[in-house]
Amino acid sequence: MNHLNQKIHRLAGEVTPSVVTFRRHLHANPELSFQEEQTSRFVQAQLRELGIPFTAGVAGTGVVGLIEGKKPGPVVALRADMDALPILEANQVPYKSTNQGVMHACGHDAHTASLLGAAAILNQCREEMAGSVKLIFQPGEERLPGGASLMIKEGVLQNPAPVHILGQHVMPFLDAGKVGFRAGMYMASADEITMTVRGKGGHAAQPHQNIDTVLIASHIIVALQQIVSRVANPTIPSVLSFGKVTANGAFNIIPNEVVVLGTFRTMNEPWRKEAHVRMKELAEGIAKSMGGSCDFSINVGYPFLVNDESVTRLARKHAEEYMGREQVVELDLWMAAEDFAYYSQVTKACFYRLGTRNESRGIISAVHTPTFDIDETALETGCGLMAYLAMQTMADAAV
Repeated sequence: MNHLNQKIHRLAGEVTPSVVTFRRHLHANPELSFQEEQTSRFVQAQLRELGIPFTAGVAGTGVVGLIEGKKPGPVVALRADMDALPILEANQVPYKSTNQGVMHACGHDAHTASLLGAAAILNQCREEMAGSVKLIFQPGEERLPGGASLMIKEGVLQNPAPVHILGQHVMPFLDAGKVGFRAGMYMASADEITMTVRGKGGHAAQPHQNIDTVLIASHIIVALQQIVSRVANPTIPSVLSFGKVTANGAFNIIPNEVVVLGTFRTMNEPWRKEAHVRMKELAEGIAKSMGGSCDFSINVGYPFLVNDESVTRLARKHAEEYMGREQVVELDLWMAAEDFAYYSQVTKACFYRLGTRNESRGIISAVHTPTFDIDETALETGCGLMAYLAMQTMADAAV
């Protein structure tokens, strides 16, 4: 174990009690996307106490700090998201949400607390630091258009420009004390589909006098699956799912219109655009051929997330140095979406997973559920590893 490794392990142990306190405060005071006013002020207060200069008000509530090393060198960015979800918490814990109907059910409280802890560690490593670390506390990950896209537009990856960016996210399917990496394609793009099928409603016993919107919508839903099964290159991960069909008829009433909601996800931007065109043409064509019409719209969401091969390989190597090889695992493809993908589309990026599961304590719930929680021992790993990766990948970039 090298000197820096030993030092960061020691510092991580020292700052962890504060990181746990930060996480519990944030968990008890969650705020929805782009409403993170108190959270932003809390982050600013901690950076101010550490003497780390920062800029507030980026993309609304975002905060960007900068730790400058004593020696010149490259800039590395670290990112944490700050927003919570509109979920009523079911956990009975001392730090339970006090904001009724809002909950940190995706671990963003842990992300923000860990980055604050990493900032405290890195601030004490400035003598060894050849370069600078940009700290990005981001709003609005859970809601389109995504705080990452807005922060990029406002210049978060400029002045100074980082050579790469690292992001960390909790993983409740991975035991606390472990982390996971995957180079290349990792998470999917996510688009929201709305189809409104129109026809002529009427009595179900007189189908010849109607244009059956339910039947048309059914044909469209089935036919659209061919886009994935027969048009997509099978080497490109693609998912098309429909989660809501609203047909306000009755046992014997065919409605004038049917509304269908769904999601399309993939990991290839050119194919994504082509699929949008093909789905729209197919849906509208089927509706027209059956005497009706279809308004097909796509709310374009986050792009797919790609981890830079070189940065991720080096980050994994350093994670093994810091934690031991047996604690670092290979991740599977994940068809969920994450707005960190915006960073990965414009600069070298590595988005990795922090294990937070503890079956013996019943901490097993998935994210976005009312019973989600983390094993807080993971926070020492979270802050220490992030600081170590920043220092070591900065040194790699300087070579």
